[in-house]
Amino acid sequence: MKHWAQNGFKALLSACVLSMMATVAWSQSLTWLGVLPGGDWSWAWRVSADGAVVVGVAQNAAGQWRAFRWTVDGGMQDLGTLGGSESEALGVSADGAVVVGWARNAAGRNRAFRWTVDGGMQDLGTLGGSESEAWGVSADGSVVVGMAFNAARQWRAVRWTASGGMQDLGTLPGYNRSYAYDVSADGAVVVGWADNAAGWWRAFRWTASGGMQNLGTLGGSESAAYGVSVDGSVVVGWSDDAAGDWHAFRWTVDDGMQDLGTLGGDWSQAYGVSADGAVVVGWALNAARQYRAFRWTVGGGMEDLNTTYASLLTDGSEL
Repeated sequence: MKHWAQNGFKALLSACVLSMMATVAWSQSLTWLGVLPGGDWSWAWRVSADGAVVVGVAQNAAGQWRAFRWTVDGGMQDLGTLGGSESEALGVSADGAVVVGWARNAAGRNRAFRWTVDGGMQDLGTLGGSESEAWGVSADGSVVVGMAFNAARQWRAVRWTASGGMQDLGTLPGYNRSYAYDVSADGAVVVGWADNAAGWWRAFRWTASGGMQNLGTLGGSESAAYGVSVDGSVVVGWSDDAAGDWHAFRWTVDDGMQDLGTLGGDWSQAYGVSADGAVVVGWALNAARQYRAFRWTVGGGMEDLNTTYASLLTDGSEL
């Protein structure tokens, strides 16, 4: 069910691709990134540290998904595939030079890729199975995280480096499935979700010394982590509460999991966190059960960005 909900949400809002850019004077502008020639929609997933490079997926003239890399000067660039028909970019390095995601190979299988300006798209392989995906990359582009099938066709969270190849990060005790979604700037801390012994999703934080740590829930049965701060000390994602509603969370080493609330509805999810861990972004339902982009801070709580940036949304668009 969770995969269906996330993909449905993406399809609903895929036309609304934007970049919010702040100057030193804290003025904001809204930049529409456009689409690939002949395509109808695009979706942005990640942005470089300085906001100059955006990556995501857009439809091409043939109606296929294609990974893109966007810059102010160059516009939207189709990054191609690994010999198949489709691809999607899901992560970018701090300087925007390295892009990661998945692409179809000639056999029609999804494979994790690492793309660079000089080297193009590189297939990162699998754990002995047929497919893999890359979702996050370290600041310098040297560490890639995601998931891959092993020989038993079990999805496993992975961490890839040029010297070590693809490393299986294991699972939580009692089950055999895990996914990694993000990695700290230095590549040392990986976050995602893994099934526990009862088969419920649980957010995890992985380190080489400590292995896979279960981050718990907000009183319910499931959780997942999607973002981590530069130093790996702050993790964000979602968890269900005792009532079974999904709520965005912010987890810290010292304080554990904090419920970030909603915008008047019953669901929210956090997808990203600032370098210092102080600002969290994602989506939440408002009282009318409409999906709305939010920004959360310790001092201000959760704000609807449609309200904050209402002056920029003069064409009836929604965040």
